[in-house]
Amino acid sequence: MKGFTRAETRFSLCGLNCALCSMHLGGYCPGCGGGAGNQSCAIAKCSLEHGGVQFCWECPEYPCSRYEDFDDGDSFVPHRNRQQDVAQARELGLETYLAQLEEKRAILDELLAHYNDGRRKTLFNTAVYLLPLEDLRTVIAALSSRPELTEQSVKERALAAVELLQAAADRLDISLKLNKKPKS
Repeated sequence: MKGFTRAETRFSLCGLNCALCSMHLGGYCPGCGGGAGNQSCAIAKCSLEHGGVQFCWECPEYPCSRYEDFDDGDSFVPHRNRQQDVAQARELGLETYLAQLEEKRAILDELLAHYNDGRRKTLFNTAVYLLPLEDLRTVIAALSSRPELTEQSVKERALAAVELLQAAADRLDISLKLNKKPKS
């Protein structure tokens, strides 16, 4: 969208974690307001109409009707935690939240580099997006404490990582499947 730019592209205008998005990681999207890419966003247009707010929560009308049913379905990233992530960013402060987001990104990079058998990218992205940082640290520590994994095939390493991530998700009653938007 012409004229829509933002300095912070790791956390979107509406509260999605662009830094953990497979489209952003793959170089297909520059992040919310980061330049060329998918910027035909109604929320970006709204931001421009409201003086170029950098985050929707800065707008006096937030939350507005644009958010009705917004979190019912996922895109490349889960939308389920968006409101919780916005609240956490506001509570902790943006810099602290972004530091935690960067730690999650490093964990995702580790999973993709050493445990992805070519079939786990979406699951790893979703798990890192939805699971709390402490649980992700525990999963990485558990994987690191198993030196025998380095001798195993990537498929076996992937299965070990998936098993640990799924166990963490099950303990928290979190589904690691992206939700399709309900048909109208």
